Amino acid sequence: MIFQVGAALLDACVLAALRGEDAYGYMLTQMLRESLEISESTLYPVLRRLQKEEYLRVYDEPYQGRNRRYYSITEKGQAKALEYRGAWMDYRGRVDRLILGGAAS
Repeated sequence: MIFQVGAALLDACVLAALRGEDAYGYMLTQMLRESLEISESTLYPVLRRLQKEEYLRVYDEPYQGRNRRYYSITEKGQAKALEYRGAWMDYRGRVDRLILGGAAS
């Protein structure tokens, strides 16, 4: 992909992915890789920041003799995800009109 993903867009994508279900780090990376080029080393600092901002909560679940750390979106995170969604729809529409010359729906 030739377009860079900024911090706000990455935050929005992480929160959107977690709106459907809780996920552990590797699982979340795989979910995001369906749309973005992202590595686990890029994702974990984002997860820590979102947790610090109280958009995510973390809990551990045992799995094959060790713990997996799961991430869950909080109520505050749900509100932020909706805010990001509205901002994305506006931004996407403006960029589509510019690049596609008004042909965007």
